[in-house]
This record gives sequence, structure tokens and C-alpha cells, in this order.
Amino acid sequence: MSLNQTPLATPATGPVISDWRPEDAGFWDSTGRNVASRNLWISIPALFLAFAVWMVWSTVTVRLNSIGFTFTTDQLFWLAALPALSGATLRIFYSFMVPVFGGRRWTAISTASLLIPSIWMGFAVQDPTTPYSVFVLIALLCGFGGGNFASSMSNISFFYPKAQQGTALGLNAGLGNLGVSAMQFLVPLVITFSVFGAIAGAPQTLKDGGQLWLQNAGFVWVPFIVVIAVVAWFGMNDLATARASFSDQAVIFKRKHNWLMCWLYLATFGSFIGYAAGFPMLIKTQFPSVDPLKFAFLGPLVGALIRPIGGWLSDRVGGARVTLWNFVVMIVAVFGVLAFLPEQGQGGNFYGFLAMFMVLFITTGIGNGSTFRMIPVIFRTLHERSDKGGNAGSREVALKAAAKESAAVLGFSSAIGAYGGFFIPKTFGSSVKLTGGPEMALYIFIAFYVTCIAVTWYWYARKKADVPC
Repeated sequence: MSLNQTPLATPATGPVISDWRPEDAGFWDSTGRNVASRNLWISIPALFLAFAVWMVWSTVTVRLNSIGFTFTTDQLFWLAALPALSGATLRIFYSFMVPVFGGRRWTAISTASLLIPSIWMGFAVQDPTTPYSVFVLIALLCGFGGGNFASSMSNISFFYPKAQQGTALGLNAGLGNLGVSAMQFLVPLVITFSVFGAIAGAPQTLKDGGQLWLQNAGFVWVPFIVVIAVVAWFGMNDLATARASFSDQAVIFKRKHNWLMCWLYLATFGSFIGYAAGFPMLIKTQFPSVDPLKFAFLGPLVGALIRPIGGWLSDRVGGARVTLWNFVVMIVAVFGVLAFLPEQGQGGNFYGFLAMFMVLFITTGIGNGSTFRMIPVIFRTLHERSDKGGNAGSREVALKAAAKESAAVLGFSSAIGAYGGFFIPKTFGSSVKLTGGPEMALYIFIAFYVTCIAVTWYWYARKKADVPC
């Protein structure tokens, strides 16, 4: 056995794997599949918790004023939007961390970092004199959860062969995205009773005499975060073949297709996370008689569950084709939302509004999977073209370069896409403040989706496209 094959004898126990060849069918069947699956199934709950902590303010904001705070509607929309702003910015840096530090180390460390905002929030909401500026800071720190997505997707992309990356990334992201809906379902339940007893603090008294333990919105994640951080440290692997410096990865900033995919992912994932963040407050402002916490979790749930289908479908019929038609349906769904909104506080149909938003969430999930399927195909195609006529050695170099660039683009595009989590709730808030309703914001979103149809068709979906995929 050659020296570089030695680590393969114990791939399940060694923290660092120095020989990784997922495109080699023999290697994949004998060794790679099991190792990749183990890393994926540890990555998913870590990402699940990251999304839960990242988006927890979308639920907490609805309850803050009922326990003694006096924030304005615009301030509450800001708190719902700020985690997405910081999370998107952190993703820019997190995109490049796995090749520098290793997937195992970074997953464990970044998961553990979620303890900071979770614990701080638990204490802050118990004191009605806590200033708004403190909540702003905690909301920004919840962005740690948003940053984790970029490094997680980058890491998993290294483990799987091209033909299975759409499905693997769809599972990682889709089941990880479930953290949003699980949080929006679980938090309204756990804040109604004393989960941790006296150790977590006293309840808050409502105006009607009822009680809430809003601190549980933060504290409930703490034990899970600790467990998963430890499991990631001891159960995952670092791939030596994925190592690269920041300068090696920075070449993506010169790639046109990096920026094009950022634009498309802003429309898919940005819509998913933006609507998830703004949906509860939008229900509250447009349908005041409806309890938003009874319905808010449904959209992120269907969007997350459908995401693996988007990746799987794109593996079979092509990512560009799925993405193109998905944007068409997104536009139709937004017009449907507009049709069921109340006018000047009168009329409207909540269940029609809810149904159209469910369609919209489904399309964001499918688009998330299909756009992430496109990225590895695009960069592999570009590197294969540049190596046309080369020998086996140069082909291997080209494929490794394509894998590293794809991973960096997956992370960086997720960073840009996450800004949708800030812009969508903030645009809703501004639209309501300026015009009295969210219609202006929704027309802006429609115009944006039209540009995405044009980009997808011209560069990826038409017969003579630059990179058909």
C-alpha cells in the first residue's frame, strides 16, 4: 500500500483524511460513501440548530411588547431583519474557512458559537429595562447561525461526487433549513411553561394575567448546541485534499459566473430566509385578528422539505431548466399574494394569502436546490474546457481546482443570498411605513424575479447558452 493511501485503512476513525477521490467509483463504493454519509448526517443537525438560532427573532419580536417592552413596529421589523444582515456578512468570511481550518474543526467551533446569543437572549428578555441597543447587538450575534450555512455547504460539497452533489447539498440545506420552521413551531410552545425550572428565571406577566417564559426562546437550544458541537468534533473529518488558502479561493471574484449565481441565489434563498423572517410580522400587520405564531412555521417548513426535491430533480433534468420555470411560478405566486391582501385595512382573505405564500415558499425551496446544483456543474464545465486536450494529470488538477472554486462559490453565493433575509423584512417594513401596506415591496420582488428569468435563460438555459447546466 502506498504512503498516500494509508489513512484510508481507518477512514471512519481518523480526523484527517489525506486521500479523497469521490469521482473514483471504486474508492467511492468501498470507502467514500460511508465517510461522506457520516459527515453529512452530523452536518445536518448542526445546520438545523444554526438556522433555529439565526431566525429566532422572527418569533421573539411578536411577543416583546406583550411582556413590557414598548418598541415601534419599525424597530421590531429591524430586529427581525438584523440577524440576516450580520449572518450574510459573516457568510462572506465563513465561505473560505473550511479549506483553511478543516470542516470538522470549523463545524464544531461555529456550532459552539451559537451559545453566546442563545444564553444572552435568555437573560435580556427577562429585564423590561433592557435597552433596545442590547437587543440589536444580540440580534446581530444571532448572525453566527446564518454564517454557518456557507461553511457547511462548502464542506459537504467536497465529500460528494458531481453526480450526487445536488442531492447531498439539497439534504444538508433542506433539512438544515427545517431549523427555521421547527423554531417557529417550538418556541411558541416552550415559552408557555417553565421548561428549566427556577434555574432559568421567573416568568413574565402579561396584561391579561397570563404568564410567559420568553427566555426559553434562547435557553431551549443550549443543551442541543453543546451535544452537536461535541459530536462534530469527534465524529466528522477534515479533508487534507480540500485545503486551500484564501488567495487560492479568491480567484472566484474574477469569475463572471460567481456573480451571476449570487444574483440567482439572492432570489431563491434570499426569498426563503427573507419571507421566513418577515412573515410573522407581515401577518400581524395585515391580519391583526390572526395569531401569526400559529401559522408562521408552515412556510419555512414546506420550503425546507421541498429543497432536496429541487436538488434531486435538477440532478435528473438540469438545474437551469428547473430554475427558469421556478422563477415563473414565483412571480405568479407573488401576484396571488397581492390578490388576497386587504385594501386600506378592509377586506382581504387570510387563507388565500396563506395559500399563495405556501406556494411561494415551495418555489423558494425548489430554487434553492436547483441553483446550488448548477454551481458545481458550471465550474466543472469551465475547468474541463480549459483543460481540453490535456493528460490525465492535468485533468486531475483541473477537477480539484473546480471542486475548490465550486465550494467557495457555494459559500460566497450563500452569503449574498442571505442578504435577502435583511432586505425583504426591511422592505416590507418600509413599504408599510410609507404607503400603509406591503404592495410596493411585493412589486419590487416581482421585478427582481423577472431579471432572474432573463439571467437564467441567457447564460444557462437557452440552446446556445454560455454554460448549459
